[in-house]
Parts: sequence; structure tokens; C-alpha cells
Amino acid sequence: MEERVFNFSAGPSALPVEVMKKAAESMLNHGGSGMSVMEMSHRSGPFEAILSEAEVNLRTLMGIPDDYYVLFVQGGATLAFAMTPLNLMNGSGKADYVITGQWAEKAYQEAAKFGDAHIAASSKEQKYSFIPKVMASDFRQDADYAHITWNNTIYGSKYSGIPDTGGLTVVTDMSSSILSERIDVSKFGCIYAGAQKNIGPAGLTIIIIKKALVGHAKENIPTYLDFKTHADSGSMYNTPPTWNIYISGEVFKHLLQRGGLEAMEEINKRKAARLYDYIDGSKLYTAPVAAEDRSPMNIVFITGSEKLDKKFITEAKGEGLVQLGGHRSIGGMRASVYNAMPEEGVDRLIDFMERFEAQNI
Repeated sequence: MEERVFNFSAGPSALPVEVMKKAAESMLNHGGSGMSVMEMSHRSGPFEAILSEAEVNLRTLMGIPDDYYVLFVQGGATLAFAMTPLNLMNGSGKADYVITGQWAEKAYQEAAKFGDAHIAASSKEQKYSFIPKVMASDFRQDADYAHITWNNTIYGSKYSGIPDTGGLTVVTDMSSSILSERIDVSKFGCIYAGAQKNIGPAGLTIIIIKKALVGHAKENIPTYLDFKTHADSGSMYNTPPTWNIYISGEVFKHLLQRGGLEAMEEINKRKAARLYDYIDGSKLYTAPVAAEDRSPMNIVFITGSEKLDKKFITEAKGEGLVQLGGHRSIGGMRASVYNAMPEEGVDRLIDFMERFEAQNI
């Protein structure tokens, strides 16, 4: 078997090697069942145990209060863009969005199909290079909720705290930062996240929602898009993505064994600080995001030359450092250093960056 590369992909992203080895060992015979998890009935006792354990461990990891549902669904954060207004834009029919990148804008555009969606603040004119500083007065106080995108995967920015919305219910897309740090779930009405960045394989979406917000969906909502459908059925209204839930559950166990989110946050801070410190001291590379808003998960940087950026990506691949190209919409480079990226991978990247700089400046 060839040596594994350091995979800096923004998603689908690297998974813990320990988890994949365990999954491989049980691929044909999980827990003495004589079959793979992928072959099990989702109504069977063994799979129900997998699902239950995954929820318990996620609740433990994140400190999710008892008055919140944890839902395992499909469709990615993209489907959640529509599920959110269909379920929550049910009072005044208004919702306020802060636009910090393409995914935040897509969430807003989806909400605008179902009600009075309003842009409370945006950094689009400045190429999403910072998180807008907002006050309660920027939000309509009769809005049903305020929506933010916690971490901007494409442009590399992140909230450092929950903005003052004047008491509005806060909904957040946390796809690319969930499980990377300790957060106070009780401060949010709803958190949703695609799994393929920091949880597990693509195809699973996790929704953490205050129970009081469930059961008030718009009339004629498609059954699958109603949060209540999944809450009432224990996330098994239809066949769930069984393998994805199994792998995600193993990731939850792995993170608990590593010391939980407090430990992961410290490791992630170290990884990001080393890389940003090198970039800031470099004569070749620049990080185009405001220092106070930089993401520790998705580290975006450029050389200032499109030709040189492409050369960097090609040569890095030859060193076993892959998926470093920036999003197709902006180019440059992006190193996604999620939980599964070891500190050694960041050190190897910095070592290559130093050599590349010496040869190209």
C-alpha cells in the first residue's frame, strides 16, 4: 500500500486513520453480525444501537441540552437552507441573514423563496475578507430568526462569538467548524452541518434544534423537509445513510478518547497559529482575511501571482500535500486543517512553503 498523503481538502475531507482502520476490520462482519453495516436493516437491533450510541456521544461531545433534538438526515447543508425557513419562518414570515460568503448567500437566496428574507449585513463588496460587526439594531426585532454561517469555508473567515441580535433566535450553518471547538449549544436555536468536513463521509447532515422550535412548519411542507418528521421518527422516517452514521459515530468515540472538544480546540489553535504565523512572516504569501476573523479550519493564502499559485499546487502534490487549490471561484490556495489533519501535516506544509518561497522569490 502506498503511503497516505496529507489531504487538505475542504470536503469531502480527511478522516481519522484510526476510525478507517476499525471500519475496514469490521467491513464484512460488524460486531459478529456476519454482515457489513452497509447491509444491515436500519430497523435491526444492531443498527438501532449504532444510531443511539452516535447520538449519545455527540450530545456528550457538544454538551447538547436535553431540550434539543439531534436529527440525522440527508441532503447536506444545501437542503437545510430550505428546511430552515420552511420550518422556522412561521411567525412574522421574516428572517435576517448576515452574508459572509457564498454559502451564506445561498442560504439567504433559498429563504427568500419562502418569505421576507433580509440582509442584515454583508462583506460581499470587500470580497468576504472579514466578518461584519453587527449590533441588535441591524436586525428586525420581529424577525423569526437571524441566520449566520459560523465558518466561511471558501474565503477562510469565522465568527469568534455569537453576534448581538437583540434576542432573536440564532440559526447557524456550522458545516466546516463543528466539533473543532467547544461551543454553547444553548445560545443557538438551530445548528446544522454537513458531515463531510469534520464529522464523517458525505451524505449525512446533522441538525441540532431546540425542541420548542419544532412542529410549527409552513403548511403543505414536503414531509421529508419537516423537522417534526425526523424528530418523531428518531431520524428513521425513511432509510437513513446507515454507513455514514456508523462512521460518524466512530469519529465521535475517537474524539472523546482524544479528550473531547476542549482538547481538539487546543490542537486546532496550535495548527492554525503555526501556519498563520509563517504566512504573516513570509515575503511571498499573504492571507487576505482580517486577522481577527481568520478561520482556524480553512486557511486561505495567495502568492499574488496566479501562475505561481498553480505552480505551488502542482509541486505540493508531488510532495504528498494534496487538495491545496483554493475554491474554483477565487483561486489561490486553501489548507483545510480539520480535526483529522495531524500537526505533522501542517509542519510538512510549512516546510514545503519555506522551500518554495526560497526558490521563487
